[in-house]
Amino acid sequence: MALHPQCEAFLAPGADAPELIDIPIPVGRAGAYADMTIAGEVTPNIHISNRFIPGETADLLVRIYKPAGANLKNGMVYFHGGGWSYFSVDMYDAQLSALAKMTDSVIVSVNYQKSPEHKFPIPHNDCFTGLAWVFSNADQLGIDTKKIGVGGDSAGGNLAAGVALRNRDEKKFEIAYQLLIYPCVGVDFDTDSYTANAVGYGLSKRTMSWLWSLYLNGTHDYENYYAVPLNSSSASDLPATIIITAEYDVLRDDGSQYAEKLKKDGVRVIYRDYPGMIHGFFNCGKVIDDGIIARTHIADAIKELLS
Repeated sequence: MALHPQCEAFLAPGADAPELIDIPIPVGRAGAYADMTIAGEVTPNIHISNRFIPGETADLLVRIYKPAGANLKNGMVYFHGGGWSYFSVDMYDAQLSALAKMTDSVIVSVNYQKSPEHKFPIPHNDCFTGLAWVFSNADQLGIDTKKIGVGGDSAGGNLAAGVALRNRDEKKFEIAYQLLIYPCVGVDFDTDSYTANAVGYGLSKRTMSWLWSLYLNGTHDYENYYAVPLNSSSASDLPATIIITAEYDVLRDDGSQYAEKLKKDGVRVIYRDYPGMIHGFFNCGKVIDDGIIARTHIADAIKELLS
């Protein structure tokens, strides 16, 4: 379908603005905080708290979203988007408080260290540390260890997929599902979606390629499937997976190709492409209705997989 009018209106003010690649990284990071309400309102009756947990190279901030009630909860370890270099847990209160309530889950959002100051594997290791901490502290958090998933959007979706692959290889934890929202899981910049949506839809081909270069160190990293999940020789034995993509997103084919890879190797997949949508719509619920609607679709899928 055509670009959704709400996406068109959202993109219009920045049509002539420079891309992230053309802005100093500190300026781009500061600009991300320009509208902290863009995701919509925070869901009430969700207890939100912060704490630091020990990581391999730094203490890591985690933000915890806990619904009311003394019953044992589902759990999710969430990794935010931002090209491995931008954003933070601060920008996800609306999205994650809603999902916490809708799925009766304690959600732990991990503020991993950012590239290019901290390149792969540091953000990946931080996220795996967050997963391990949640499993180790499930009793304290009130979480059922048999119902813990991992999730993330964009670069966070990459990190979630990489964590799930490593966990499969190391056989450490029983992950119930993975939620991948328009994940960047491949480095083929000539896919149909990279070509069709190269410019004009928020996240450009040029900027996405640059973000990968900030995150990875060189050829060896580009071949490492913990960093580039589509490079994995097999997707077998991974947890059931929810994948969300957007029609006007350079990463659409990343998500659809990963969905096909998972299904081919026997993994249960719930895949949904959002027509007319752009990259980042999940985080723009105040101005793009599908950002709110997607929460219900995601919650329903999580409940289906956990039932």
